[in-house]
Amino acid sequence: MESFNPDMEEKIKNAAKRAKRFVTFGLALFVLLVLGTGSFYNIEEQEQAVLTTFGKAVSVTAPGLHFKIPLIQRVQKVNTTIQGFALGYNQEDNESEEEDSLMITRDYNFVNVDFYIEYKVSDPVKAVYASKDPVQILQNVSKSCVRAVIGSYDVDSVLTTGKNEIQSKVRDMIISQLDKHDVGLQVVNVTIQDSEPPTAEVMEAFKAVETAKQGKETAINNANKYRNEKLPGAQAQIDKIMQDAEAEKTRRVNEANGEVAKFNAMYEEYVKNPQVTKQRMFYEAMEEVLPGLKVVIDGTNQMNTILPLDSFVAADGGNSSGVDVQSKDEGMGAFSPAGEGAGQEAEEEPDGEGGEE
Repeated sequence: MESFNPDMEEKIKNAAKRAKRFVTFGLALFVLLVLGTGSFYNIEEQEQAVLTTFGKAVSVTAPGLHFKIPLIQRVQKVNTTIQGFALGYNQEDNESEEEDSLMITRDYNFVNVDFYIEYKVSDPVKAVYASKDPVQILQNVSKSCVRAVIGSYDVDSVLTTGKNEIQSKVRDMIISQLDKHDVGLQVVNVTIQDSEPPTAEVMEAFKAVETAKQGKETAINNANKYRNEKLPGAQAQIDKIMQDAEAEKTRRVNEANGEVAKFNAMYEEYVKNPQVTKQRMFYEAMEEVLPGLKVVIDGTNQMNTILPLDSFVAADGGNSSGVDVQSKDEGMGAFSPAGEGAGQEAEEEPDGEGGEE
């Protein structure tokens, strides 16, 4: 039987204590390493995080340093800044991709249209777990909506005047379709980068059309400018004509009122003594009429015979004063250049008073 060695037993105990201390130190160091490397995470200003605990996901939106339980909780960060992708062209070299850009319009024309779609993450949890690739879903929805909207417009609107309206309709349609898929993405903006015909010849034709439209607009603007320049002068001329007409109207009305007043005054006098007024009016009328008449007085003290002697007087170039006055007291038997026959005819009046004394 071997004897018990106390020194050996002491050595074994010391070795066991050292081993225990080493294991304890190693475990503590491992725990510290795990806690130091996997228990904390940081969220930037333009980020959000999805924290899962036994498969249950919650969003963490506050920026800064956060704590998680190692091996139990997991964190996936999500970029919430505005991002985008191109439809119809390659962003790296700007080369057209006709597979996506070539479309047909309502009037059966082909056009190449390039779009740029801007989006951002609206729900981090859905963006991470609702689908495998939410951006791919957004791209497919965008392609479908773009072709549907372009197909409802004619080629002229797509190339020139309808771009803003097309962009707005595409954006509204994509938003509506994304709401149905519910993938946690939100469309911010839709922009038409370029639109052109598919061939060079057609492109030149459309450029000529656009130039003609610009010429039309220029002509319209020039016409409006000319109209604006001429309208004030024309309006001033109209105002002058209206003022002259109003002044003429006032003058004529005043004259008419004066004539009316004059007539009323004459009528009042006429009513007082009609005979005297008639004689005065007769004399005034004769003063106006007689200077233009040729009168022949045959000496009978009567004025009831007026002979048509104008042609005879004009024939001999005689008196052109307009009035021929001949009297029997002057011893002239004839009163016209026609001779004695005419004078005798005048003497043989029915009253029997003709002839020489």
